[in-house]
Amino acid sequence: MSDGFPRGQTAIVGAATHGIGEAPGFDSIDLAAHASVKALKQAGLTPGDVDALFIGLPQDYLSGLSFSEYLGIQPKITDNNRTGGSAFLTHVFWAATALATGQCNVALIAYGSNQRSASGKLVSSLKLPFFEGLYKPLMPVGAYALATSRHMHQYGTTREQLAAVAVSARQWAQRNPEAFMRDDLSIADVLNARMVADPLGVRDCCLVTDGAAAIVMTRADRAPDHAAKPAYVLGAAAATTHMNISAMADLTVTAAAQSGPRAFAQAGYAPKDIDVVELYDAFTINTLLFLEDLGFCPKGEGGRFVEGGRIAPGGALPVNTNGGGLSCVHPGMYGLFTVVEAVEQLRGTAGDRQVAGAKLALAHGNGGVLSSQVTAILGTRETL
Repeated sequence: MSDGFPRGQTAIVGAATHGIGEAPGFDSIDLAAHASVKALKQAGLTPGDVDALFIGLPQDYLSGLSFSEYLGIQPKITDNNRTGGSAFLTHVFWAATALATGQCNVALIAYGSNQRSASGKLVSSLKLPFFEGLYKPLMPVGAYALATSRHMHQYGTTREQLAAVAVSARQWAQRNPEAFMRDDLSIADVLNARMVADPLGVRDCCLVTDGAAAIVMTRADRAPDHAAKPAYVLGAAAATTHMNISAMADLTVTAAAQSGPRAFAQAGYAPKDIDVVELYDAFTINTLLFLEDLGFCPKGEGGRFVEGGRIAPGGALPVNTNGGGLSCVHPGMYGLFTVVEAVEQLRGTAGDRQVAGAKLALAHGNGGVLSSQVTAILGTRETL
């Protein structure tokens, strides 16, 4: 057990999604509730069994209270952490800690957003500092375009290599009946798509969808009573380096370089041991940066690493096997969906996209503009 993390003492026993794509007529809280009830039902539980709630609904900064009321529960622990898309993997860390120390028995982590139905566009709550605001950048894409430009300049990364990330994600999505975009996508399609913030075109950018996700966690000794194949939490670590992109010390190095090694040390495994990788791919550059910073390839080699279908179906390293934020779902924040897909792969229920023999999965969340990074390592019983 590294740095006191309760390795393998807790497990995910329910994981579900709801309303992926378009869900008109539902508010964000409705979608989150549907996903939560599905996840609880998988574990043979009801909302009344939940005594720890972790949630962060968009535009609802008291969602820990409103969602408790909605479900009709009175949890001992309520957490409404706001670090953007990484928040829900931070919730995994805190839920594991609370469960292992006996503070609660059943933890529900949930998220839902009707962003597509409500606004039809990517909504950003980023408040820019004066010296950034002067240039009126389109955010958050402008921040990621800046990081992309720097990576291209420093390491020779090409738009074709970035396009390979989008194409790989689409190929996974085509195996996922829930994925929002499943039509064919080629490298040429990505390169010829409308430019959004140079050098990122529209196919380099995440989707704008509705959708919800939820997971249920309990202690490892209780997990077999609730799931045939629990996904055990072997490690979880977070790191934050900045808020605004102008304060990022190195545009090519994210805090994943800190969270990843700590999570691996907790789990007792290394990148070479991981069977499936679920990354927060808000933009194609994210996948390259996180593959590098998490240790799957050397710094600067991300572009070359993803060429030739390496991260696509049939490739050496399955990445974003549900289609990711680029092709499956991105309802404002994508982080919890990485965990749900990791659990699906570990319990062998991912259908046509199932990675044979998957025993170890990495889920990684990103918040802000490459600001907050959280890495979780999950495993089957054999990995304990």
